[in-house]
Amino acid sequence: MYVVIMGCGRVGSSLSAGLERLGHEVSVIDRDPQAFRRLGADFRGRQIVGQGFHREVLTAAGVERADAFAAVSSGDNSNIISARVARETFGIDRVVARIYDAKRAAVYERLGIPTVATVPWSTDRLMRMLLPDGVASAWREPTGTVAILPLPVHEDWVGRPIRELEQATGCRVAFIVRFGTGVLPKSDTAVQAEDTVYVAAVSGTVSDVTAAAAAPPQEA
Repeated sequence: MYVVIMGCGRVGSSLSAGLERLGHEVSVIDRDPQAFRRLGADFRGRQIVGQGFHREVLTAAGVERADAFAAVSSGDNSNIISARVARETFGIDRVVARIYDAKRAAVYERLGIPTVATVPWSTDRLMRMLLPDGVASAWREPTGTVAILPLPVHEDWVGRPIRELEQATGCRVAFIVRFGTGVLPKSDTAVQAEDTVYVAAVSGTVSDVTAAAAAPPQEA
């Protein structure tokens, strides 16, 4: 693949090196010529000085033949503008933009630009390392409002219907992995031993949801 990367900071330079190691051809854009020092002496791709959303700069980077484009500079506005130009003007299908503002990320996702919302993503990664298995979210939508997480449940939930687990935890069961296969449960689907239950929960309620599921069901 031929990949154009806008931004040669720590992320851009690391991404460039990783792609080259995998045998891909890379072109890097940055407005600061000194930024290319991060690429190292072994970098074989193009180094283009300029603003990544200017057409002439993108053309010099070879965007017209690019298979993919990544906007990973330190500016949200620059990233989304360059990503939209790459997608809408040059017709690149594989486009992604790094965004710091999670609310903006949701808007850009609706415009068809895949984004990496840096703060929520980093938070989730850190939580995975700090918290017990199964507590940190497996996926979070761009605004960071809703998370999908595997939910450890008390053994007494086995045999109880999904609707009771949802009522007790205040979350929605998204799917179950049962014997290695994903299952979309109905409200009367019973929890089985060895099920991995994935739920959708609002951010800020994960601790309460986890605590409720870890407790045995309360009899009415």
